[in-house]
Amino acid sequence: MKTPGRKAPPVVETERLVLMRPEAKDAEAIFERYSSDPDVTKYVGWPTHRSPDQTRVFLTFSDSEWDRWPAGPYLVHVKGGSMLIGGTGLAFETPERAMTGYVLARDAWGRGYATECMKAMIDVARQCGVTQLYALCHTDHAASWHVLEKCGLTRARVLRGHSEFPNLAPGTVGDVFRYELSL
Repeated sequence: MKTPGRKAPPVVETERLVLMRPEAKDAEAIFERYSSDPDVTKYVGWPTHRSPDQTRVFLTFSDSEWDRWPAGPYLVHVKGGSMLIGGTGLAFETPERAMTGYVLARDAWGRGYATECMKAMIDVARQCGVTQLYALCHTDHAASWHVLEKCGLTRARVLRGHSEFPNLAPGTVGDVFRYELSL
């Protein structure tokens, strides 16, 4: 069942990046660039991929999100080339409320790409009719807090024992900060 709301564009360009809806052909690149890297996946809510087949499961999920909602995951590429550097996107709970986040390959860290991705997702959320955008961030992940705050999200509260971080402590739930932005 499709929900109301404007459909997001499958391609979004920023000053330095091109964000694209994932396709089945992207599985190997995603696996090689970031989803299999334990350092990159340390603070995400999904297990580090052990094979491209796990990445293909993500791509099936991505298609279902794009079919059901106005948007879903995006892959992040450096403009002017085909280098994949990570992923971002919107995860809808209702047509008006969505969560966002990002994951970047190690060689893309510290270059301002995360901030650029987040600003693009804020714009896409606005275009889709989202009025409440939020992000969850592990309480130890200071680099991510900085990005979220730089993009105008406000730390609303600490959610104790909220989320599992399978690459830190499988089976254990940890604390997260909830950041919010009203659009």
